[in-house]
Amino acid sequence: MPNGLLNESSLRSHPDGLALALTLPWYRSLWLSSVSSLRLTVDGEEISTEDLSLELGGIRYALPELPSQSETLWYLQEHPLLIATRETPVVLGGQHTVQVVGELRLPYMQIAPGQDGGPGMYVPNFVNQTLELTVTDKATPAPAPALAAAVPPPPPKAEEDPFSLGLTLYSASAEYRAGWYDFDGLLNRVAELGIGPGIEIVASQVLPTYPQVTGDFARSWHETFDKHGFAASSFGANLDMGRRRDRDMTPDEEYEFTETLFQGAKKLGFPLVRIQSAKPDLLRRLLPLAEDLELKLAYEIHAPLGPNSPEIMKVRDVYAELDSPLLGFVADFSSTMHSMSPTLLRAVRRAGLDDEAVRTLQAIWATDVPMRARQEEFIGYLKDRDFDPALLGSFAHLAFNMHGHVDPQEWADIMPQILHVHAKFYDIDEQGNEPAIDYPELVRVFVEGGYRGYWSSEWEGHAFAELGEVDPLLLVRKQHDLIRRSMRPVSVSA
Repeated sequence: MPNGLLNESSLRSHPDGLALALTLPWYRSLWLSSVSSLRLTVDGEEISTEDLSLELGGIRYALPELPSQSETLWYLQEHPLLIATRETPVVLGGQHTVQVVGELRLPYMQIAPGQDGGPGMYVPNFVNQTLELTVTDKATPAPAPALAAAVPPPPPKAEEDPFSLGLTLYSASAEYRAGWYDFDGLLNRVAELGIGPGIEIVASQVLPTYPQVTGDFARSWHETFDKHGFAASSFGANLDMGRRRDRDMTPDEEYEFTETLFQGAKKLGFPLVRIQSAKPDLLRRLLPLAEDLELKLAYEIHAPLGPNSPEIMKVRDVYAELDSPLLGFVADFSSTMHSMSPTLLRAVRRAGLDDEAVRTLQAIWATDVPMRARQEEFIGYLKDRDFDPALLGSFAHLAFNMHGHVDPQEWADIMPQILHVHAKFYDIDEQGNEPAIDYPELVRVFVEGGYRGYWSSEWEGHAFAELGEVDPLLLVRKQHDLIRRSMRPVSVSA
């Protein structure tokens, strides 16, 4: 998914001078307060901040006002206008060189909490784009490519199959952001390919009224599920601790925000919520609510951590103290990769890394030092070579967060507490295998460990692939074939 604010149809005529229709450079909706800075240069002339404003939902904000807009959602499929005041408006059909430099703060990816009531540190996302654009008067998004329609139906679920299959709609993040699908169209495509029955969502991605679920959305949801025979598997809940720029959420605000998400999950029929925080005091307050709503709460174990990482051991200790059958884990297979994904390596090459830098990246990744130290070592290496890490967007950091190398056998240590699986993958090669993740070994560990829940396919190649480079839902179908091929012999022998 291109890490950009602009596309080929962004430049618009405007009575005040010009406007740029912006695309959110992330996979989920964010708050306007997440926008740290925006700079604009047109034909070599930098536009002053005083002459820039942002218009969203018919409301116009001066750039210095953005940090205070913690209640205003920039929904993933919305395209606010960055308006530049100029003496002479641009002319329809005219061509201009446009550079946008922006920084966003990801309010749920906390690096360190705030001190003494101040704001914490959060993962940044940097954008630096220069494009030759033609002035248009309307949006002309890139057309969706022709998609394979005639694919063989999947084999029916066999009685001996240990796992139920499904996907998270996050797998089609780039296509959804680009407007190639509306929500119903995305579910229709999933049904057309015979994927399911489990459907998982990231709430902040698909809810236009995030974090609330409206009655209209719930009615449409249930009608579509009834039509296709889908089953709700997991509701992905983020906790936007950094929603405000002046401070982190208070404990009461964390509870209220999470309560809203839990109520939405129940309204949509989900039995499980993927939670982001396992703070003991927060869980103590949430457990009675989860009991009332009959919701299981599963904390995600994601790269670079594994079941026995010190951070996860603290969560396991909290679970032991609270001793509730509603508490468990989501196993995300990004934790247990044996190499970096080819999709990631292609992306960093496109961003300018040469062969030596790519080899260095892989060598640093493969070491056993803590993730933060590996990040810092790689960023230091890039700076020593006079390569700006910002050219990699957020992935100078996230390349290490998103690829872990824990032994798959470690999942067996917590198997009774695994409530849901993110069957993470990045590529399916010509032989039908995932080149960076050992799926036959993971299947063996989970079958022998007695797991019998959902494996929810999660294609995260959109973080590195170009829009339209692949059809992610077709890749999900191929991954389901890999999982079936791997689990049926193991289940028979077991």
